[in-house]
Amino acid sequence: MKGFFERAAASKCSSKSLTDTSSRCPPSVSSDPGSSTTCEKKAIHIRHNGWTAAVKKAVAIGSMRRLQERVLGSSRTGVSSSTSDIWLLGVCYKISQDESLGDADSSNGLAAFEQDFSSRILMTYRKGFNAIGDSKYTSDVGWGCMLRSSQMLVAQVLLFHRLGRSWRKPLQKSLDREYIEILHFFGDSEASPFSINNLLQAGNAYDLAAGSWVGPYAMCRTWETLARFIREATDLEDQPLPMAVYVVSGDEDGERGGAPVLCIEDASRHCLEFSRGQVSWTPILLLVPLVLGLDKINPRYIPSLQATFMFPQSLGIVGGKPGASTYIVGVQDEKAFFLDPHDVQPVVSVSSDNQEADTSSYHCNIIRHIPLDSIDPSLAIGFYCRDKDDFDDFCCRASNLANKSNGAPLFTVAQKHNLSKTSSHPESSVSTDGIRKEDSFAVVAMSDAEGHSHEDEWQLL
Repeated sequence: MKGFFERAAASKCSSKSLTDTSSRCPPSVSSDPGSSTTCEKKAIHIRHNGWTAAVKKAVAIGSMRRLQERVLGSSRTGVSSSTSDIWLLGVCYKISQDESLGDADSSNGLAAFEQDFSSRILMTYRKGFNAIGDSKYTSDVGWGCMLRSSQMLVAQVLLFHRLGRSWRKPLQKSLDREYIEILHFFGDSEASPFSINNLLQAGNAYDLAAGSWVGPYAMCRTWETLARFIREATDLEDQPLPMAVYVVSGDEDGERGGAPVLCIEDASRHCLEFSRGQVSWTPILLLVPLVLGLDKINPRYIPSLQATFMFPQSLGIVGGKPGASTYIVGVQDEKAFFLDPHDVQPVVSVSSDNQEADTSSYHCNIIRHIPLDSIDPSLAIGFYCRDKDDFDDFCCRASNLANKSNGAPLFTVAQKHNLSKTSSHPESSVSTDGIRKEDSFAVVAMSDAEGHSHEDEWQLL
């Protein structure tokens, strides 16, 4: 992986590295040298170190719990008593609490939903990996949630592409080789193509750096850049991401303001470039970064957001509470089900050919949900189209959704670029005081504007 980054390094701006002070351990506790024999002192020293480690672990766990509570608010676990349908990445699960109805599909809906949810690949904070680049960071705790959330979305598209939407994690080993290889792609080292190490390098142009939090727009552009780097450095038949990547953006040079426009000609061009001119169409990953409000999401967009989970091409949403990204995979009524990257787990290394590997840390059986109207207005939606027919079906669904949006489309579809101004998202461009809201796409360091560090604080992008 270093090869193509080194070739690109000359044209990229270098990102600043921040010192990870959280990795410094306090001095160990030892016994009074004048009150014990050598053996006793050694035993007391070991015992005190054990208590120190236990206390540090408890404090760390407590700190992360407080962090999750503060950034995610009143998220809940489990499925409520509602009998409304659940939509999970394009699949509908009919929920019924009345088994006397005799509808096998309904009575088994909840169990099927839980199995599907727990089969989605989870990416979380990791600790104990080698330092990232020239920094001292050996963990992404406190700043890597957007990177992890986006990794989850890309991991799902690889699952769908290589194993199909109906794939479920087997209860017993041996595991699918394709599944193991996908997990290997997201390892925490430069040897893994989709590691946070390589994402940070690919995001130099967007000021990504270890220790900084990044917004959905910059994250989408970073994946686009990383995919291009890998495509140029790898033979076509060996591509780890075997599809084109198209970031669907708005007007004003395609970067800021306005409802994003999915241009069919642009999608075709991306496919042609990915295949190096060999075919006119390839599988394609669509990433749609959006800003749907100022401080909170505009309620006008919520019905359309819900409807996107009904698309068979749905890959969910990268978003969450302000400054705390999650991966939203499903909806029921006004609830959004999500996978949470804020749990801290030790680094693991999954060999690409180890079909007996322990992959339990890449899945979650705890079903969490938050109100849809409480998510951050800055988010990104993903879609996967396997072929041209699938893309055409997606465009038809997206156009119908835009037509039913009462003037508030998430995005629109056009055959080619139109110089006339498209439907706009006023919240994404101008704030109440008339200042353009550029910060929605910026990167911020984990400290306030005056330079005072706040360990558990987050900043709204």
